[in-house]
Amino acid sequence: MRSVSMSAQSPSIVWFRKDRRLTDHPALQAGIERGGPLVLLYIREDDAGRETGGAQGVWLHHSLNALSKDIEARGGRLVLRRGLAAKVIDDLIEETGAGAVFWNRRYHKADRDRDAAIKDDLTERGITAESFKGNLLVEPWEVQTKSGTPYRVFTPFWRAAKEGLSVGEPIDAPDKLDCVSGNVGSDNLNDWDLLPTKPDWGSKMMEHHTPGEAGAKKRLEDFLDGSIEHYAEGRDRPDKDLTSMLSPHFAHGEISPRYVWNAVKDNEPGSRKFLTEIGWREFSYTLLFYNPDLATENFSDKFDHMKWRHHKGDLHAWAKGNTGYPFVDAGMRQLWATGWMHNRVRMVVASFLIKHLLIDWRDGEDWFWDTLLEADLASNAASWQWVAGTGADAAPYFRVFNPFGQGEKFDPKGDYVKRWVPELAKLPKKYIHQPWTAPKSVLAEAGVELGKTYPKPMVDHKEARERVLNAYKVARESA
Repeated sequence: MRSVSMSAQSPSIVWFRKDRRLTDHPALQAGIERGGPLVLLYIREDDAGRETGGAQGVWLHHSLNALSKDIEARGGRLVLRRGLAAKVIDDLIEETGAGAVFWNRRYHKADRDRDAAIKDDLTERGITAESFKGNLLVEPWEVQTKSGTPYRVFTPFWRAAKEGLSVGEPIDAPDKLDCVSGNVGSDNLNDWDLLPTKPDWGSKMMEHHTPGEAGAKKRLEDFLDGSIEHYAEGRDRPDKDLTSMLSPHFAHGEISPRYVWNAVKDNEPGSRKFLTEIGWREFSYTLLFYNPDLATENFSDKFDHMKWRHHKGDLHAWAKGNTGYPFVDAGMRQLWATGWMHNRVRMVVASFLIKHLLIDWRDGEDWFWDTLLEADLASNAASWQWVAGTGADAAPYFRVFNPFGQGEKFDPKGDYVKRWVPELAKLPKKYIHQPWTAPKSVLAEAGVELGKTYPKPMVDHKEARERVLNAYKVARESA
């Protein structure tokens, strides 16, 4: 474990972004090794591009609160500022006399351009400015095809990435943090108004999560102590608690992929499958790096002529979990209540919106951006395009998930549906994924009245499938 030693060295600013942790933080370590006092900074950037989603904001508040306490426990202090990143940093340099600024790299083009401009400006003024690989195992330019182009398909990407992968040991968190003394101004976190109040839906979400580095490590520890053994075969079962639920912690940088990689042993089917999921995250960032409009433009332009429906009523019914398909509705209600959804169900609800309702995948991506605690630009956009069939390594566009068939396969007793769609809880498992097939007497005994206590299906599965396949066919022929 390392500690900071004071010297005559000028202060170093360590700029925290989506790396809100003290363990395995290369930029923090650079500041420590340089010597001198630290200015530990988080900026709520007014020039950050896409506005933070509502659920992300809730997590951000609690995450910053946890980081601040972790820093204070080591004798330091987290400085919060809001504004244009370059100006905030300049102001702090003026206030503290800092001679260096360190940060871990980001990968979206707008972020990269902003960071590069800051680095160039600081360097020209004789101020040290360095960035580090802290949030990925492999950076986008490190894995390319033999012809020097980025991979467009996951399997060869991950095979190549693993062949050249050298994952070192994570950096220990410091025992002590010596920060700049004196009155360095900081915003009050509560003044950022990240928490909803009317109504306070955020508190309910937090009943299911513990933001912060300690929460991330505890989540990983629990997963490795039990669920990972059954992960390979059980990860598709939303009725069972067999996933890591680390995704919000990953997205907010409260735990690093290097830390997780070292903790997980790649010698069992569950471990290998879990590490492959980390690979999908890495691949998504490669896609975003080379395709900065991944959240707004089809990766494959042959689908640009797709005739999407723009139906606010249908979109709203899907978003609120009132489609009449219990497995879909359970997923959407889980998302609304907890800010998280099981991965298998994510694929099904996304497929339903795109292929049953013929609604643009971008509308779904935008809803997830606002309601997912872990909303991550790379993973969210890449995953929605995967389901739509418009992306890299896309699922075949003609694959249309059967929403009740998926439920019967992966929630065979209906426990997942019963939890999140309680108005169907008394239905026998034979009918719980297709309540419209139940005899009237069975419905009555279960207290279900279709169209009143629970909606009838919005669309017929067979008809919806035929409609979307025809729409895809027309779009491809028009390309």
